[in-house]
This record gives sequence, C-alpha cells and structure tokens, in this order.
Amino acid sequence: MSYSKATDLLRLADMATARFEGVSLQEIAEEFGCDHRTAQRMTRAFEAAFPQIEVNEDAERRRRWRLPRSDPRWLQAQGIRDGELAALDMAARRAERDGAPDEAKRLNALRERLLAAMPSSQARRTEADAEALLEAQGFASRPGPRVVSDLRLLGTLTEALRAPFSVEISYTSADSRTSDRLLEPYGLLLGIRRYLVARPVAGDGKMRRFRLDRIGKARITGQSFARDTAFNLSEFASQAFGSFHSDAEYGPVAWRFSPEAAPVARQFVFHPSQEVRDEADGSLIVRFEASGHLEMAWHLYQWGDDVEVLAPEALRDIVAGHRRTDFPALP
Repeated sequence: MSYSKATDLLRLADMATARFEGVSLQEIAEEFGCDHRTAQRMTRAFEAAFPQIEVNEDAERRRRWRLPRSDPRWLQAQGIRDGELAALDMAARRAERDGAPDEAKRLNALRERLLAAMPSSQARRTEADAEALLEAQGFASRPGPRVVSDLRLLGTLTEALRAPFSVEISYTSADSRTSDRLLEPYGLLLGIRRYLVARPVAGDGKMRRFRLDRIGKARITGQSFARDTAFNLSEFASQAFGSFHSDAEYGPVAWRFSPEAAPVARQFVFHPSQEVRDEADGSLIVRFEASGHLEMAWHLYQWGDDVEVLAPEALRDIVAGHRRTDFPALP
C-alpha cells in the first residue's frame, strides 16, 4: 500500500469515528474525490485494517461504516497535525478580528483541550510547527474600513442568541430618535456595518435589522422564546446585496461586465443566487435578486466604466454620472 493510501485510510478512520452514524459510500466518494467503485475498494481495505469496525444500514438502507468511540488512545495515536492546529489558531484570530469574542474563546478552549490529550513532547512539537506554519502563511486581516464593534455588546447578544432569550435594547434610529425595544434575536449579519436580526415582540411579526453601532445598551431579559423554525437566516440575508435591505428596492438586478473586465468578474461571487452568462463578444452578464442600491453603487464604482447596469433602472440612474474611465486597475 502506498503512503498516500495509508493516509487516506487514517482520514477515513477519523470520519468513521467522529460521525455518530458512521460514513457512507457517497460521503467517502465526496471526501476523497473518487468514484463509487474506488470508494468500495477503500471500505474493503478499511475493514481489513480495522477489524473492530461496525457496518450497519441507515433509514434509507445505505451501508455505513463506523468505528467505536470508546478508546481514547485513537486521538493520542493520531495526534493533531500542525496544519490542523494552525487552522484552529487562524479561525480564532478571525473570530477576534470580526468581533466574535465568544467564538474565539471557545475555539481557543478547544485548542487547549486537544493539546491536553496529547503527550507533552508531541504537543510542544506540534505547537512549534503550527507557529512556523502560521508565520509562513501569514495572517492577513481583511483590509478596508470597518466599524469598531462593542465587544461587551456582542457578548450579550451572543449569549441571548444561544439560549435564546429576548433582549431589551436602547436604539437610536436614522432620524436620531432613541427608544427602548424588546426583541427576539435571531442572528447577526457581519460586514462593514453589522446588524442584529431580530423580531420586535410588539409589532407586525416581521424580522428587522438593527445596526449594532446604534444600540446604546442591551439587557438580557431572561425570558426565553420559541424560535420560528420556518425562518432561515441565510435566505433573509440574501435579500440584500450587502447589509441593508429594503422591500421597496428588492427585485431583479443585471450587470454587464466588459470583455476586458469579464475574466476578473468571473472570480467574484456577487450574490449567492447569481446566474452568469458569457456573451458572444466576451462580455459577462451577472443576474440576481436583491436590494440595497446604494451598497451596489459603492461596489460598482470600483469597476469604472467596465460595468454597465442593465437593471434596475433606479440603480442605473445612481451610477450613471460616476463611471470612471481612468482607473488603472480592476478590483
């Protein structure tokens, strides 16, 4: 057996141990990028190498391979690879950078617990290798302006979201009026501006966005509530191009990128629901549905005159007088 195949079997053992129901042929094929027959060969080699494996059928009559979790020596034998530890470190740093201190704290706790399960000499070596890997890869903070978050506020909202508990906030609206709001929180939208997605307890029952920089204070009430299982945060967020959403602006959007800009534009995902089409002249048309014309205009400005707004007309009017011809580079 080649070294690469042995490594694949160890990775398969990780999957079969970590997943409560075990791993299926389809999941093996997806993980290793192989066809169904190769996945079958892997399971046969897996069964030969690990005789304690359990093979069962799930509710859909698919076979699943599972390794018992009862032996903690498996983690010690496998250890933690330097790349895996570096990935945990980078995830924790990103969480701190993006204003999610609670997530950063939990990732660091997981890191320490995993290292504690390893022999001290191996743990020290892995930490040193991971530090070198981080230095070699670099940790690039996302450039550009962003609003500084109140970490105490984020901690309060994160705790309320986890329970979930309703929260009472002091909120200043766009017209500078401050009032107290009682909300049922559902999620956070992170971007240049950060928003709390919540449903006001008193109101029409619709979800609203509340800018974090306009929340003066927040208090957890201790009163729990039942989440609306039909609500999907990702779908709600996709109604906007950026963070801002407007029912009045929501609708079809179409942009045409010039043949010169098309190769660069293909590298972007402008919206989760986008559809792209290559034109005969080499240009690229991108279509999606969203709102937030001002945030779209801010982004389109970077493309100068290499992008044309086909729809909606209101957005076309906003950018009409600001299409530059002298930008030396594309985004």
